[in-house]
Amino acid sequence: MNDALLRTLTPSVLTVLVRRGADFAAAEDAVQDALIEAVRLWPGEPPRDPKGWLVTVAWRKFLDTARADTSRRRREDRLEQQPPPGPATPADDTLQLYFLCAHPSLTPASAVALTLRAVGGLTTRQIAQAYLVPEATMAQRISRAKRTVSRVRFDRPGDVATVLRVLYLVFNEGYSGDIDLAAEAIRLTRQLAAQSDHPEVSGLLALMLLHHARRAARTTPDGSLVPLAEQDRGRWDTAAIAEGVAVLQAALARDRLGEYQAQAAIAALHADAPAAEETDWVQIVEWYDELVRLTDSPVARLNRAVALGEADGPHAGLTALAALDDALPRHTAAAAYLHERAGDLATAARLYAVAARKASNLAERDHLTRQAARLNTRLHQHGPSRPDPPDTPPADRA
Repeated sequence: MNDALLRTLTPSVLTVLVRRGADFAAAEDAVQDALIEAVRLWPGEPPRDPKGWLVTVAWRKFLDTARADTSRRRREDRLEQQPPPGPATPADDTLQLYFLCAHPSLTPASAVALTLRAVGGLTTRQIAQAYLVPEATMAQRISRAKRTVSRVRFDRPGDVATVLRVLYLVFNEGYSGDIDLAAEAIRLTRQLAAQSDHPEVSGLLALMLLHHARRAARTTPDGSLVPLAEQDRGRWDTAAIAEGVAVLQAALARDRLGEYQAQAAIAALHADAPAAEETDWVQIVEWYDELVRLTDSPVARLNRAVALGEADGPHAGLTALAALDDALPRHTAAAAYLHERAGDLATAARLYAVAARKASNLAERDHLTRQAARLNTRLHQHGPSRPDPPDTPPADRA
């Protein structure tokens, strides 16, 4: 039994049933029943047309269930009188399912869960384990999402931007338990890129590949975070970097710049630097300028301030940071870093401690706490140092 084949076919089979008029929840139940039949029968007698076999069996399962439900008998008769829909390519089917699972009526968390369930083919238990929540909680979330999209018709094109946001949310969840959500997001985005001509899909795929290439170097064996500047670049995945850069270059050549392409360009510049001190921060600031122009995102402005602190010196970065809302996530940590770069260790130590208390996860909290402890040790041993005056050129530009 080819499990990979079944996972590949499931989204398109599910979409065929929905296109024929089945509501989402009933269609998924019917497809699951068909998959059970496939597991039972295919090893002895595999069909010549696996997708056609699954569509036929699933549709029959759906009609059998409809017949057993007297309240839906009238609807079943109407469905049986409809002529079968015209042929659709597997790409069309899967794209429609992407759009359905990322429908704007769903919350981001529900859209992610439904995408992993329907498009990714993961079980409810696997998704629950990945998100570290009880299986019953995840089952309720998916069930509510199914009920919501059951009322949605395929009567207008889906929103690619919404699909990409959902996939990026999946990627940012990383991995836990047996399911690597970052790898799953790359697989789904790669699948979407093969079926879509949208350059931002390629931009997101490039961004994921370039970020994922650094994964092995991001943490120590005990789980501690390793900042980008301190990572062992020999542990970066050069094949993933090469693929990400190639995908990005092809997308940029189409001259339809979007936010994911801009983010991928920044990641590519980091990947291109043989050592942290050789990073082309001037170009990175320019790309952040493009990203801010495209999104006007406060987070992009914060990251630009840090990059500006590297390109033009910490005081320039602090000036840019001062114009932003200090309630932004990681604002305090960025201020701590820039104050340390400027030589104001006492202020940096205090801000690192404050940032640690605000951290959203344990690994980040531990990292920031260690930064504060490191500076406090230096202050205790050597006394407070005076910050550089604003007109003093930073050492890396002298």
